[in-house]
Amino acid sequence: MSRLDLSSIPVLTGTGYPEPFAEIVNGRSRQSLGEAGGLSQFGVNLVELKPGAASSQRHWHTHEDEFVMVVSGELTLITDEGETLMRAGDCAAFPAGKPNGHHLVNRSWGNALFVAVGPNIPADRATYPDIDLMYDGSTNSYTHRDGTPYPKREAPASAASPLPVEEHTLDPRVYQHD
Repeated sequence: MSRLDLSSIPVLTGTGYPEPFAEIVNGRSRQSLGEAGGLSQFGVNLVELKPGAASSQRHWHTHEDEFVMVVSGELTLITDEGETLMRAGDCAAFPAGKPNGHHLVNRSWGNALFVAVGPNIPADRATYPDIDLMYDGSTNSYTHRDGTPYPKREAPASAASPLPVEEHTLDPRVYQHD
């Protein structure tokens, strides 16, 4: 498979973050392009952020590199070094094991799209420096910094997934940068 048809790739919303940390990603959706293309060595996601939404809580990974590139719109990259405005074509890279908490926030008036690339390594752990939250990839669970587990988010009764995920398809999202 070479060319992917965006209109046939499910648009996913929802998060595994425990309350009260889930609200920050309201307005975030993604399409798993790598999975749709049959990739197994790394993931590629097309992520859309509506105004006010964040890509995630600010975090860093022990074992996973991350790369992001803004496709359209305007996003604010927030890291330990401060804030950087990012527009279409701007990229950022976050090497595994370097404790530099980061996330993207849409502070603009319009939707923004970015591509996120990275592996899915089961031994990975994520640290969230601004809040009392840790993620353990080997158990797919969130804990407090002291190791106390957060309760798993409950799935809707009709869902087959452990996360509250809405799955639907949309027409291809094509944006032009002015």
